Amino acid sequence: MDPLADERYRLLLEQVWEPLQRYLRRRTNDADDVLADTALTLWRRLDDVPADAALAWSYGVAAHCLSNARRTDERRFRLLRRVAAEPLAPAPEADPELASALQRLPETDREVLRLWAWEGLPPREIAVVLGITPNAASIRLHRATTKLRTDLVGQRKDSRPPGQEADRQGQEAPQ
Repeated sequence: MDPLADERYRLLLEQVWEPLQRYLRRRTNDADDVLADTALTLWRRLDDVPADAALAWSYGVAAHCLSNARRTDERRFRLLRRVAAEPLAPAPEADPELASALQRLPETDREVLRLWAWEGLPPREIAVVLGITPNAASIRLHRATTKLRTDLVGQRKDSRPPGQEADRQGQEAPQ
């Protein structure tokens, strides 16, 4: 580190810290965070600070950091509103047959199915979560859905009164 740069930075902060703190406290509840971002920017751009207008230039940096913080907050709030508007996925307990069939699957199969069905991830993203290749994720997903389907169809056949058959979609066929 350059000792001269360290000293210049220390002197700059001595000059601008309190005025910037007052400036930001009047404009946001997150003044400390924005002030920290401002101080970091001042350090990174120390060579750009004009000697004859350091405070004014620092106010400009603080204003820019404040704008960035507000945009970040707005994006976060938009995301929260969008997530809050999403319908909740039904809990597996809402369908006892499904919950039972899921419990009979190995944990690796259950996790692939949960990532796909509940989290809405495609196989390429499931692969990232599980640390496997997208091809392996697709294969695991296919095998898990097949096992689950087979188990559910078997449960429904076992629970149907004698003499009733099901069509391909698992609906009872008219007799």
